[in-house]
Amino acid sequence: MVTIPGGPFTLGSNDGPDDERPAHTVTLPAFQIDRQPVINAQFAEFLNARGHSTAQGARLYDYDDNDARIHQVAGKYTADRGFENHPVVEPSWLGAREYCAWRGKRLPTEAEWEKAARGADVRRYPWGNSAPDKTRAQFGARFNDTAPVENFAAGASAYGVLGMAGNAWHWVSSAYRPYPYRADDGREDLNPGPVRATRGGGHDSPADEITATQRGRNLSRNPRAGHHNIAFRCAK
Repeated sequence: MVTIPGGPFTLGSNDGPDDERPAHTVTLPAFQIDRQPVINAQFAEFLNARGHSTAQGARLYDYDDNDARIHQVAGKYTADRGFENHPVVEPSWLGAREYCAWRGKRLPTEAEWEKAARGADVRRYPWGNSAPDKTRAQFGARFNDTAPVENFAAGASAYGVLGMAGNAWHWVSSAYRPYPYRADDGREDLNPGPVRATRGGGHDSPADEITATQRGRNLSRNPRAGHHNIAFRCAK
């Protein structure tokens, strides 16, 4: 994990879509966040320990979706050959929340995710303000064309966090609500139900969707289901 220092930073943007406005100052305590997204091999371990749904029948992972890259082999969940180090897609928001808890961690809030991606210098992308290219992020790719999480070291954030732009969107803990962000206004209630913010853009996103302030307003993201382009990482 990477330690992100506490202090103020600018959340949102006045130059982007309406849901990124207004740009405003948020002050966070120090926290830690995974250096890379959770990968298929790691999530397969969780599925073997917990199964693909809760005792009440809520889905943790869409194991039967054609886009899933984890399948049962001889009764054991196993990442598909060649996809072990790709970001895990098809976990539901609940599955992401439960995986992080299983690891003794939690999902990052929307504000934490953006600070880890953007730093304190109001940059447009995790690496700075220069335009994306294929050395920094996986974007503009074919449907379900994810890449190994270690492929884009040139796209690291100011804190050294990898994979914060493109390849797969990230579930965060926060409900998708208008700014300004306030952690005490109910958006951090972790009970399943509301649509959650998704951050970072996916492998099939255009360049203007992989900015550090993008909130996924046009993304299909039913939190009860998994999706071909939504992954996650954990924080604590």
